[in-house]
Amino acid sequence: MKFSVGVEYALHCLLYMVNLEEGTSVGIRDLATFQGVSETYLSKVYARLSKAGIIKSVPGVKGGYALARKADEITFWDVVEAVEGSEPFFQCAEIRQNNILLDKDNLPDTHTKCPCLIKVVMLDAENEMKRYLTNKTLAWLYNEVYDKKLPKEVEKETIEWFENARKK
Repeated sequence: MKFSVGVEYALHCLLYMVNLEEGTSVGIRDLATFQGVSETYLSKVYARLSKAGIIKSVPGVKGGYALARKADEITFWDVVEAVEGSEPFFQCAEIRQNNILLDKDNLPDTHTKCPCLIKVVMLDAENEMKRYLTNKTLAWLYNEVYDKKLPKEVEKETIEWFENARKK
């Protein structure tokens, strides 16, 4: 399984929305410009995030988007599911039943009553990834990036950039 670039766009752009003042929003154009991504593609990603209840649309001339929930309530897995969908990564086609040595009219219980071991392993792996990504929130990301990785000036400059963009 490979995540689309939409997951990365979403997480990066949501990161900039964590510190929005109550009652303010940020527009797709500003997010796309700041991050250097396609406005058209980001609009599609944000439509999915909105449908999933991660962000909300703010109407008006200076409208845009704001987080619909607190940053500590938005997990990486929430974003993955919003952007990629909720279908399991592994789709078992039960090809074990196609074995030419088996009597198709009298398949053994190992092929009809128990789950395919390959499917079990793959779904376990997906569940482990889901568990891990559910433990990483937008608030965690924000703290890692702005409290541990980047100088404080970068956070201040980012906030100022978006404030100035809203005033235009």
